Amino acid sequence: MQLNPMIYTSVQSDPSFRMYHWPHLVWIILLLALMLILWLSRRVIQQNQPIRVLIRWGIIGAMIIPELILYSIYSIHGTWDLKVHLPLELCSISLYLSCLMLMTRSYFLYQIMVFAGIGGAMQAILTPNLLVPYPHFIYFHFFICHLAIVLASLYMTWVEDYRPRLRSIGITMLFLNILVIVVGTVNWILDANYMFLAYKPNTPSILDFLGPYPYYLIAEEFVALLLFCLIYLLIRRKSGLNRDVQCRKQF
Repeated sequence: MQLNPMIYTSVQSDPSFRMYHWPHLVWIILLLALMLILWLSRRVIQQNQPIRVLIRWGIIGAMIIPELILYSIYSIHGTWDLKVHLPLELCSISLYLSCLMLMTRSYFLYQIMVFAGIGGAMQAILTPNLLVPYPHFIYFHFFICHLAIVLASLYMTWVEDYRPRLRSIGITMLFLNILVIVVGTVNWILDANYMFLAYKPNTPSILDFLGPYPYYLIAEEFVALLLFCLIYLLIRRKSGLNRDVQCRKQF
């Protein structure tokens, strides 16, 4: 998610975010703790329908509410920028698709989000492209939304017992490449840099190890494929269910 620094400069004496200092590490620890709690309590949650509904809609709220507040801030300050604030970053797209996945319990969306959502959001959490430090709202928005994206797919995996198929990796790769074409076209029209397709972010990221433009775009294909295969191996179990047909809607 790319953010416009214009709305912070007047209120931030220190506009920098320091990677792997405590305001960053606390969110990594929190994510690991929430993942562990969700995993350990999955059976209890499965057997208690009100808790399942509460958690599912709680994750949805953790994505939607900060996003609504963010766009309200842009509107109030008059800083909304077509080149920066369209929801065309991978994590922004993952956020909306993850919400729709939880609302509809769609297996089609799940098999994409379990790879693209978890992979993209985890990378963002580990190497944030963040312009402002604690305690600005944007700081909280960034981490809350990315944590929720990860938890959304893990909820569907551990509580709803969804599992990706091997071909889901191919479907996700196809989805991402179509997305690159669409977003790349928008970048060309607006002279923008959504999904960092035009140049690398100005903060440290995995792209720094993948060579200069445009070679890092090609290298990303192989990194994504390797990451998706790893996620598949970690969560795919024989006891898992591919519930792409019988998905009871529980609101």
